[in-house]
Amino acid sequence: MERIEHDCSGFRAGGIAAAAILRQILTMPAIYEYRLTVSPDAIDGQGHVNNLEYVRWMQEAAIAHSIAQGWTAARYREIGAGWVARSHWIEYLQPAFAGDPVIVYTWVANFRKIRSLRKYKMVRTTDQAVLAVAETNWAFIGLEHRVPRRVPPEVADAFVVVPTDQEP
Repeated sequence: MERIEHDCSGFRAGGIAAAAILRQILTMPAIYEYRLTVSPDAIDGQGHVNNLEYVRWMQEAAIAHSIAQGWTAARYREIGAGWVARSHWIEYLQPAFAGDPVIVYTWVANFRKIRSLRKYKMVRTTDQAVLAVAETNWAFIGLEHRVPRRVPPEVADAFVVVPTDQEP
């Protein structure tokens, strides 16, 4: 995976807060790795992982990435907003089985006014087989009235947008 470099030459703020922001920018993972082992209860009647499990893994990976960037459920509640899924797209490429170690790579592909596209690549680590590729369109909403709301800069700034040419 390529490392995404951050140009900090224009960063001129001073003090402890500026240092903390700069440290966060430099350590923020552009592509987040969510690791799991396929549990026996994820297996369907055909003996492989049920397709619904992939959606669950996608959501868990997105939440873990958000938490890693400082955006916990509590912090979203503090600003009275959060994310809801608008749509999912998944292409299943290889089956996964109980006991398989899997990495769900996830990254933010874009931010729009009230939406964000997050992508995923699920890989079995024992043989590097790509199990599935996927994406979710997320909408940012106000929690009180459940209506779309502009993505605040502090939320968007917590994530690196990964250009298509730098996807895993």
